[in-house]
Amino acid sequence: MALVNPHGSQKKLMPLLLKGAEREDEIGRAKAMKKINISSRESGDILMLGMGAFTPLNGFMCKDDYDGCVEEMKLRKVDPGTMWPLPVTLAVDEDVRKEINEGDEVALHDSETGELMATMKIEEIWEPDKRKECELCFKGEGPDSERFWEVAEKEHPGVQQVLNAGKYYVGGPIKALSEKDFVQKYGEAYIHPEVSRKVFEDRGWSTVAAFQTRNPIHRSHEYLTKIAQEVLDGVFIHALVGKLKPGDIPGEWRMKCYKALLDNYYNMERTVLGVYPLEMRYGGPKEALLHGVFRQNFGCSHLIIGRDHAGVGDFYGLFEAQEIYDKLWDGALELQPLKIDWTFWCHKCGGMASLKTCPHDKEDRVVVSGTKFRRLMSEGKIDEVPPEFSRPEVLAILAEYYSDPEARKVKIKKGAFEDLK
Repeated sequence: MALVNPHGSQKKLMPLLLKGAEREDEIGRAKAMKKINISSRESGDILMLGMGAFTPLNGFMCKDDYDGCVEEMKLRKVDPGTMWPLPVTLAVDEDVRKEINEGDEVALHDSETGELMATMKIEEIWEPDKRKECELCFKGEGPDSERFWEVAEKEHPGVQQVLNAGKYYVGGPIKALSEKDFVQKYGEAYIHPEVSRKVFEDRGWSTVAAFQTRNPIHRSHEYLTKIAQEVLDGVFIHALVGKLKPGDIPGEWRMKCYKALLDNYYNMERTVLGVYPLEMRYGGPKEALLHGVFRQNFGCSHLIIGRDHAGVGDFYGLFEAQEIYDKLWDGALELQPLKIDWTFWCHKCGGMASLKTCPHDKEDRVVVSGTKFRRLMSEGKIDEVPPEFSRPEVLAILAEYYSDPEARKVKIKKGAFEDLK
């Protein structure tokens, strides 16, 4: 059997990253173009477009694709009828809007580093209804859904991203020119879809489950990935290393945790580790669909979806991200969800279990919230973290991270994770 096809009607990857002489020529041309400074989220989107992870998009959405995405989760222009759940947009403020016109070629620079990320041919400029976008993309069915606008502007990072960005959206195809410093930081763990597909094919895999993570892997996460290994050919542990919200653990430190865990507890013949540069939207169910779209491009047949996937606060139902996959139309995605219930360590079961398998009371279960875990670690109370919650090798690394502010500045050496494929 073959791997799943890339997403979209063409069924082929469409990377936008220029290389070699073509890249150098475009960098030269960019010097004469009008300059637009872009956000970290937009830089992350360019990186995903560049490597082909956002196939079949050819750049930032124009109005037809944006409207179709927001209103019915379907593209209308680039690849009509293809499912796409969250907008990929470029925002500009009033001052920039006055300087650019449709038909212009512009150079897109990262606002934090000044780096040239891409060039873009502007096809459309328009003023979106951002409150409509936020409601249709980020309003879920959790406890906060009925008072969405009372809390979203202060407590939902995705809503804040949209509302705090420029008033206008600019759409058009891009030519990606940079991968920032991700290759230097992560070596071959920074993996492109065409490479992951080759890795899977070389191993003889056709069914692969992606595991989405923006945190260290604890025992419950480990359990999810090993369920996937039992029923499929392999698991792709795919860690987000783009910009996170305050309080999340940096990618460099999480990679140290992943390596310690994989070295000691995983069958590496059935495991591949990779990282990707996207910035979280915290979009719950619709972000779970986006995770499925680009994991299909990476060659994955399944996406592990557990409790509160890509959620934040109380905006979404605990299993809303699983339920949205049941609402898709036939052919929307080749990738399928691998749905797993709430998991934990049960003392009476004597091991990991879930609500589907464990008959015991909650008093017999070890469940530690992320908030409580971070508090214990930051207060130096590693001894109070139940051993059933996390592997000791992972806890030791996190104890170092939380206890020593200087240690948090340590960077991973180039190529440190090249052996993990």
